[in-house]
Order: sequence, then structure tokens, then C-alpha cells
Amino acid sequence: MNEFIRVASTKEVPDPGKTLVEVDGDMVALFHVNNHFYAIDDVCTHDGGPLADGELRDYTIACPRHGAKFDIRTGSALTMPAVRPTRAHRVKVEDESVWVQLCEGTSTSEEVSKSYSSHTSVQSSSKQTPLQPSAPNAPVPSPVSEESQLSEDLIREMLKEVKDPELFVNIVDLGLIYAASHEPVSDDSEKQKISIDMTMTSPACPAGPQLISDAKRVLSSHPHVEEVEVRIVMDPPWSPDKMTEAARDQLGIF
Repeated sequence: MNEFIRVASTKEVPDPGKTLVEVDGDMVALFHVNNHFYAIDDVCTHDGGPLADGELRDYTIACPRHGAKFDIRTGSALTMPAVRPTRAHRVKVEDESVWVQLCEGTSTSEEVSKSYSSHTSVQSSSKQTPLQPSAPNAPVPSPVSEESQLSEDLIREMLKEVKDPELFVNIVDLGLIYAASHEPVSDDSEKQKISIDMTMTSPACPAGPQLISDAKRVLSSHPHVEEVEVRIVMDPPWSPDKMTEAARDQLGIF
């Protein structure tokens, strides 16, 4: 088991306040709120953003990149676009010094039992939870009628078959499709080329290649489509307010 390591003096971190510390080579965000100290990995599980640089409100820290919020006491992910917890660690205070003991393993912890009895109490060990289920299989395109005329509305409707492998919400309702259009491949051809502008929830989104591939597969199923172009656009950057009401309801965001 990892040992407790002194990381700071109690006077170094204001209440409320936060700082970045190193524990056995791991970067950890240390928080001081309501006379208690808490520690979680300095890593947003959405795209690796530095949590210690975010805005602290009560027991919530917001990632400065895309606004994902985490509970500083447990590491639990509270809001989109994060869906997995970050690791929480044990903390104790002795002789005006703050000590941190890293949680065992590499998995993130979803829940840490807490002690509020005194400022010098030691937080109990975290409970490991499994990561999110693996990504579902690629979507199987629904049959498209020969009479279905291409339009932006039809393109967007077809793209609803493509779902984010972590959130299980389609990319249209997530607000990832910025534009959709089509044009003839040539003047004398009935075949069409579809072009879509797609964004990602973050520049380093690990699901990006899968979403692009699935979008091309679904759109290519239309009998009049010969070519599909997917352009990745990061400006304006994606934010949760781009989601539809249906997506918010599905994810429990009110």
C-alpha cells in the first residue's frame, strides 16, 4: 500500500482554495474547503484537462477546457461532457501539515467514504468501480427508400443512427453536426456527394475516428450517394449548450 506523503502546510492553501501537488510522481489537485482537505487526480476524464486550474465552487471543481464538473470529495463526474470519475485519494492533517496517500490501482474511483468529524481526520479508502462499458458495435444503416430525396433534414435524420460510444447519445442531438449539404458528383450524374461539418467534444476526443467512420458508413447507405466528406471543425468549440433538449433529458441534465 502507498504511504502518506507530506504535500503542503495547512497555511499554504486558503479556505476555500486549491493547489497542485506532486505525490509519488502523480499530479494531484489538493482542495481546502470548510476546514477539510480533499485530493483528486489533476485529470479531467473527458480530455485530460488540468482540474487544479478550474473554478472551485463549494465541493465542485470545473475543468477549464469544457466545463465538466467533478466532486472534490469523491472524484465523481457531475456534469457533461465527463462521464467517468477521476481518482480520489486519502488525506490527513497532522501538526499543521497535509498528507496524501494515493489510491491503489490505476482505475478512477467513483466513491470515497468521507469523515467530517474533525479537521485532522483521515479520509477512508476509496472504492474502485468499473470503467464504462465498452463501445457498442458500429451502427447498421437502416434501409433507405429509392424515393427518399436527399435533403439536409434527411442527412441529419440518418446521422442520428451514429451514437457517441461513451454517452450513447446520437451525434445530432449532441450538437456535433454544424452543417450538412449535398451536390451532384458531376453535371451528368444522379449520384450525390454529401459534405458535413462535424465537431468533437474535445480536440483529443478518443471516439473521433469511430464517429467519422460511422457517419460515412450510414450516409453511404443511401442509394444516391457516391461520396461522403466529413470535415472536422473545432471553431466554434463544442459546449454542452449545443445539445438538444432530448439529449439533456437522456443524460439527466436539467
